[in-house]
Amino acid sequence: MVRVERRDRVVVLKCVSLRPGDTWQPGVLQAVLDSEDGLDVRTRCECDLFFTVDKSKLTRKRGEVSWERRRDISRKMVLSLSLVG
Repeated sequence: MVRVERRDRVVVLKCVSLRPGDTWQPGVLQAVLDSEDGLDVRTRCECDLFFTVDKSKLTRKRGEVSWERRRDISRKMVLSLSLVG
């Protein structure tokens, strides 16, 4: 994490909160974050839609993605890049 702390910009995914009771299941290039990641609401993330932002524009930390989920998201990000090329 020291490496991330030294940077002014970070890569983020496009994510949206899911409504309570929503039974949506992730596709091949999607992931779901939830209470295991410190979030109050299940959140849908698109692993093929990511971009770089200034850390100063991130104003609230809502949770921390578990290592297992990070590994899954990374795998899906690499898969999305291989599908483009």
